[in-house]
Amino acid sequence: MSILNNGRSEWLPILRQYFVLMALGNLAWEFAHMPLYTLWETGTPSEIVFAALHCTGGDILIALAALVTALILFGNSRWPAQTYGRVAIVTVAIGLAYTLFSEWLNIFIRASWAYSDLMPIIPLIDAGLSPAAQWTVLPGLAFWWLNRAIRKH
Repeated sequence: MSILNNGRSEWLPILRQYFVLMALGNLAWEFAHMPLYTLWETGTPSEIVFAALHCTGGDILIALAALVTALILFGNSRWPAQTYGRVAIVTVAIGLAYTLFSEWLNIFIRASWAYSDLMPIIPLIDAGLSPAAQWTVLPGLAFWWLNRAIRKH
């Protein structure tokens, strides 16, 4: 894969790889942190699998929307060769901010889901540590991995 072609940035391969990395990472994370939600104790196996797959779909949409928003705000025609770090940081911030809002909305307002006693809670904002970590760790790792590929070319 060529990241740069005659000085022009080829962003589409990076976007595709980001999509795949975030889809796989979020799928694994959703299943791994399922015991931190009450559904783990109250749901049937098929409900748990559906919830994890459904949430992964939402995670993919969040990941792509956050990246596109960051690109609109801070990218340029030479991304990822230029403004890569700024776009990455803003993408993580947008994804994290949306996730914290969504956790608040779906736990405290809509009561769509609930944390089990196993979920570590972030003081002051009463959000689960696992979803906050998910939206810091996974895009951070994805951007780190992609940056390595960019630097090799």
